Amino acid sequence: MSVSVIFKIAAVGILVSVLSQVLKHSGRDEQAFIISLAGLIIVLMWIVPYIAELFETIEGLFSL
Repeated sequence: MSVSVIFKIAAVGILVSVLSQVLKHSGRDEQAFIISLAGLIIVLMWIVPYIAELFETIEGLFSL
């Protein structure tokens, strides 16, 4: 896992939290929820290949 992925995740987290706070204070709670959900989905799409690789490594380690 490279450091750039961690920085991307942090950037998305900061961006989503700022946008969410702005939308909540302007009374648009539903759109703030959608922004948070979209950020979560984006980050999960980046992390899922690394989790799959981790499980494959563990499976190879224990020869399951």
